[in-house]
Amino acid sequence: MASLGKRLVVEGAGTAWLVFVGCGSAVLNAGAVQQGWGVLEVPFAFGLALTTASAVLGRISGAHFNPAVTVGFATAQRFPVRDLLPYIAAQLIGALLGAALLAYVASGRPGFDLTSSAFGANGYDDHSPFDYRLRAALSVEFAMSFVFVFVNLTMAARNKRASFAPFVIGACFTLIYLIATPVTNASVNPARSTAVALFVGDWALDQLWLFWAAPMAGGLLAGLAYPLLCDAGNAGNAGNAGNACGARQDAAAPRDFR
Repeated sequence: MASLGKRLVVEGAGTAWLVFVGCGSAVLNAGAVQQGWGVLEVPFAFGLALTTASAVLGRISGAHFNPAVTVGFATAQRFPVRDLLPYIAAQLIGALLGAALLAYVASGRPGFDLTSSAFGANGYDDHSPFDYRLRAALSVEFAMSFVFVFVNLTMAARNKRASFAPFVIGACFTLIYLIATPVTNASVNPARSTAVALFVGDWALDQLWLFWAAPMAGGLLAGLAYPLLCDAGNAGNAGNAGNACGARQDAAAPRDFR
């Protein structure tokens, strides 16, 4: 397993890539954007960005790129708690660097407004793309985060499914963004929301709490549910190396996507 320093650099780089490509698909392609986001462009950009980063970097760091995923893995005892805060810090720094690069490039277009929702800030009520209320935003972010983290936990198992795990995870992320984008501009990732909110400021910072609370709660619940649902096959059968959702993986090991 790679050293912690190397894994932190990879987590930061992968998160920066995710933010730059995902948010950049809307910010840098303003002509194709309606209501602040494209209907398909942004979800597919986020999904493909995550797929490529997971496929290339998954064997080094585990390809979390998201504090909610890291919390879910730690809760499910698939990730060492001692590395929890360093991973989250690296993800936040990476997301901030990705957003900074995007803001710099986007500022080269005349008339660019950093405070607009087109920069990718997440929000609800008047700052939802289609004016969804707080309860709708909270519900969709929580539910989608739970699903996303649970899929990550399942696909991290070391077995024959690992070779296409990045594609499954990326496809799941794309579907989640197709659902959540009209409601909140789609987060499911506190690092991504924080980085953009710091540049937008004002209302984006006021509403940022939701995009920490809901994804982290969803990730925590997924981490609690995974051992109950997927380790059930091991109960009373010590000789069985597998479980209901895939083979067990060492808690500190990165994802082997070979």
